[in-house]
Amino acid sequence: MAKKYIDVMDTTFRDGFQSVLGGRVLVDDYLPAVEAAKKAGITHFEFAGGANFQTSFYYLQENAFDTMSKFREVVGEGANLQAVSRGINTLAFEPNSKEFVELFAKLFAKHGTTTVRNFDALNDVNNLAYPAQMIKKHGMDHEVTITIMDAPAGCKEAHGVLFYENKIREILDAGIEFDSVCFKDSTGTSNPSKIYQTISMARKLLGDSVHLRFHTHETAGVAVASYIAALEAGANGIDLAVSPVSGGTSQPDILTMLHAIKGTDYNLSDLKFDKVLKYQSVLKECLDEYRIPLESIQVSPLINLSPMPGSALVINTEMMKEEGNYDKFDKVAAEMKNVVSKGGFATSATPVSQIYWQQAYSNVMFGEWKKITPSYGKLILGYYGKTPVEADLEIVKLAAKELDLEPTTKPAIELASLEEEKSLEYWKNKLEEEGLEVSDENIYIAGICEHDKGIEFLKGNSPLKVRKGKNNNCGEGNMAGNYTVVVDGKTYSVQVAEGSGDVQIVAPVEATTQSTPAPQTQTQATPAPSGGKGSIEIHSQTPGNVWKILKQPGDSVAEGEVIMILEAMKMEIDIAASQAGKIATIDVEVNDAVADGQLLATME
Repeated sequence: MAKKYIDVMDTTFRDGFQSVLGGRVLVDDYLPAVEAAKKAGITHFEFAGGANFQTSFYYLQENAFDTMSKFREVVGEGANLQAVSRGINTLAFEPNSKEFVELFAKLFAKHGTTTVRNFDALNDVNNLAYPAQMIKKHGMDHEVTITIMDAPAGCKEAHGVLFYENKIREILDAGIEFDSVCFKDSTGTSNPSKIYQTISMARKLLGDSVHLRFHTHETAGVAVASYIAALEAGANGIDLAVSPVSGGTSQPDILTMLHAIKGTDYNLSDLKFDKVLKYQSVLKECLDEYRIPLESIQVSPLINLSPMPGSALVINTEMMKEEGNYDKFDKVAAEMKNVVSKGGFATSATPVSQIYWQQAYSNVMFGEWKKITPSYGKLILGYYGKTPVEADLEIVKLAAKELDLEPTTKPAIELASLEEEKSLEYWKNKLEEEGLEVSDENIYIAGICEHDKGIEFLKGNSPLKVRKGKNNNCGEGNMAGNYTVVVDGKTYSVQVAEGSGDVQIVAPVEATTQSTPAPQTQTQATPAPSGGKGSIEIHSQTPGNVWKILKQPGDSVAEGEVIMILEAMKMEIDIAASQAGKIATIDVEVNDAVADGQLLATME
């Protein structure tokens, strides 16, 4: 009797790269491994979408659309190339307008995409419907997706089998056309028993002809067991990767899964151990000089309490390392439970996972609920869609007051379509003003990348930030780089060089000692230093980068008026005047990296 054929999608070059390396891999470095995967018999790849899209522009100086086309050229026309998209957000942090949703579908079809996995972290079916129409309109297969996890605080209303069944029924009732159904667990926290029950329910509800897939991460240590449970319940496909970007925060390894199904009636896409091993060897050589963070290849037993998507964990830890506050990681991760439970139990998947993370970060850095981040506020007020359960009413009131927004039940895509800055015309004009070519690709790049980073890429101003270091894999080897060190309450910026390289010494900055600092700035009334500085010092309360400087020396400011804006953990942090006065000095420049407690400006 023939074994049941299981379709394996190789996630190495998208989710694997994102989860383990933060997506920062140059395309020409890994294309030989794509060729090797093809020779190993792999015909289904996840190759685009997610955070990898922006990473190309932010850190790699590469055009993601060109990367997609190169990938298609290597694998040929017969391969199924799959992209992942965040419902009405497509690849953005916030909901797109209808114009941008259609532009996404048009461009991804143009650049080689066969299938789009369409998910919404809120599981709001309204956020799936219009993207589904556009995906089908432009000739691609639509994989409608339900996002799942185990709720960290025991929520009974969401993230149970009945909740997922109701979502399937809503999709059917809405008449959404689909070619396959996926259950996506970005955190890897769903227990195998629930996976078995969920897939069994879906198979019974949808019938034998529907292609059912399950996606998870190894982060919590139960992924292989969950995949076995999904297969036994009737799944037709699973997602796997290969070493060195498998396991840990990524998907289980193909070789591991081939071993796990020995003696069963499952056939993993006719893949053979020896051929996959050769492919893995080529990939390892391609990535030999890339630094692989230790936490990306580890299992975390605590992730069940603080659901952190594998694809986001490394991105967050690496940002914290770069900004000099990695010592706060455990506290922020622990705070995730609080913000998830009070935020309505949306699934911890992008962009909601990052929204949760930002609020958890804010709670740790500025005091619990002292500051509601704009994205978390919009989430619980309904501007991104309907959360699975009602958010905490007291936090909703805080958000409404701080953001000066009323709660809404209007469809998120309709609200987004009313915003001028989410129209195609707005970005056409922006490109023309900058003297840049007006094309569909450039419009999408400019509109989808935050803080005008797409525009800066198109102008040739984006940085190259690839984490390479010979023999520096798995957290070992070369430790050269920039570090922030706190000694006796003073912050030092330290440059570490290999061998006999020079070490730069930067003057210390007094660190703040306030246990629960104010949400925006710290001000200290001190005698006026020499050099024209004012008597009121304004310090950063978090590491970050200077994004915008809005005031200059000599400008008068009112109490609470914003002087500059920092960017930290993908969010904007206003630096405001604590009292009325006049700006004496601005002590940083745009794009400067700042440490916790660093002097930013003075007033008089």
